[in-house]
Amino acid sequence: MKSKERGLQGFLANCWKHRAHIVMALPAFLVLFFIMYVPMSGLVLAFEKFDYSKGIFGSEWVGFSNFEFLIKSKNTFLTMTRNTVLYYLLFTAVGTLLNIVVAISIDQLAFKRAAKTMQTLMIIPVFISYAAVQFIVFAFIDSRTGLINNALGTSVRFYSKASYWPWILLIVKIWKDTGYGSVLYMSVLSGIDTSLYEAADIDGANKWQQIRHITVPSLIPMVTVMLLLSVGNVMRSDTGLFYQVTRNNGALYNTTQVIDSYILNQILKSSNFGYTAAASFFQSVVGLLLMLFANFMVRKIEPENALF
Repeated sequence: MKSKERGLQGFLANCWKHRAHIVMALPAFLVLFFIMYVPMSGLVLAFEKFDYSKGIFGSEWVGFSNFEFLIKSKNTFLTMTRNTVLYYLLFTAVGTLLNIVVAISIDQLAFKRAAKTMQTLMIIPVFISYAAVQFIVFAFIDSRTGLINNALGTSVRFYSKASYWPWILLIVKIWKDTGYGSVLYMSVLSGIDTSLYEAADIDGANKWQQIRHITVPSLIPMVTVMLLLSVGNVMRSDTGLFYQVTRNNGALYNTTQVIDSYILNQILKSSNFGYTAAASFFQSVVGLLLMLFANFMVRKIEPENALF
């Protein structure tokens, strides 16, 4: 008991000592608590048959029935899970590579004013809503008035052929996110000691050798952290990209429907919130397990690059 009392006293004394820091952090803690943790109580819907008259905590408890119903719809479940994972792998691989290439290219520009201008122009797309992006995409690929069909003299019906959309979505994703993603890597490049480049130049290393042996190794810790953070979202997708850009076209579902767009469709079309909550809960659990596994593997290989 005495050890517990001493531990409590020590904790209180430490809190009082750092009271200024605690007060400063309190608003952020409250925002995080009420926005991120309090809504998690709604996960109970995944195990209930929701009834408006009884509310969230008064509805009938059905256990894992919602999960069973989700998994038993094999075609839909397997298709949207496959699409979600494959798009994550595609976007992550291509996006990470282009972010690094763009960051290094801008960093190596001799004209720094031009580099800053390019960086600013490349960041602009991230501020454009997908509600507007869908009209930009439509202007390019519409079968009658689209710029692509008019330029090539064709009339390809892109909105009725699912096979085109993995490439269309990849191009849209790259256009929208690459500029912003490269900024994170440029912040790392700006912190590299210039004496390393000077020493390499004296030793006769050319630009490509300097990039290979100095620049790229310096980016590896940031790449690792970004990949670890993204692994938790492997089962999540950008709803705006898959729902709005595709215009929620049922003919494209085979290659464009992911778990997030499926959940949104179910919310809008039915009142079975238990079913949609089960799908969302499935996303979270899988993402958490994958992130823990990825962090464990990184900690085994390169402990200093692990998140925890």
